[in-house]
Amino acid sequence: MLAEPGQFGRELRRWRTRRRVSQLDLAIRADTTQRHLSFLERGRSRPGRAMVVRLAEALGLSLRERNELLLAGGYAPVYAETSLDAPELGPVREALDRILDGHLPYPAVVVRPYGELVAANAAFGVLTEGAAPALLEPPVNVLRLALHPDGMARRVVNLAEWGRHITGSLRDRAVRSPDPALDEFIAELDGYVPDMEPSADHLGFAVPLRLRARAGEREMRLITTLTSFATAVDVTLSELRLEAFLPADERTAMILAERN
Repeated sequence: MLAEPGQFGRELRRWRTRRRVSQLDLAIRADTTQRHLSFLERGRSRPGRAMVVRLAEALGLSLRERNELLLAGGYAPVYAETSLDAPELGPVREALDRILDGHLPYPAVVVRPYGELVAANAAFGVLTEGAAPALLEPPVNVLRLALHPDGMARRVVNLAEWGRHITGSLRDRAVRSPDPALDEFIAELDGYVPDMEPSADHLGFAVPLRLRARAGEREMRLITTLTSFATAVDVTLSELRLEAFLPADERTAMILAERN
């Protein structure tokens, strides 16, 4: 495949700078020399396909980003991107459904990047209760649902802290993998998060989600776990995340058990 002259060098230098890795460090990680890496970045040498893959791995690029670097080097993408609805991913969809059901009576969801909902278990209703219908129309975005004033926000007791936990995670992603669409989404979510003055007992943003079961009812305290499909060799699967909301105390466990 043809690539614009110098494109690979520019992309390699951009990713190396973004990852804050020196030429020497990257050369060591990719089992090459700093001189060769310098030649690649300046367009004086053309990388082999195996070298592109090694550099992408050394930079910790996602599968999608690795494909893009291969294209910049003039090579066809290595990693397939299969629609989740495709027949060949049927066993994966069944496995995801079993995993989600296995978290009952606790809410759990599978999402794409930036929070787009792929699947959820029956306990997801605990989170969506009282949300405006427009926020529940496909494609549902669970991050927007969490912070929007017509979504979960009205029931989140610690909205300022929880909101910054969400936007902080997205900012970390934006630093590693810049995307104008992500920047716009972060700006939108920032508009939903109230200002906060840290108190003397402030513990940072790694705090449980404090959610009222219903307006005026008992408060639930939920901790979240994120699971990625680390060994996936398909772009679609590699970008999926499983998020489970687990009880942080016995009272919350009892509430969830009663409601599901």
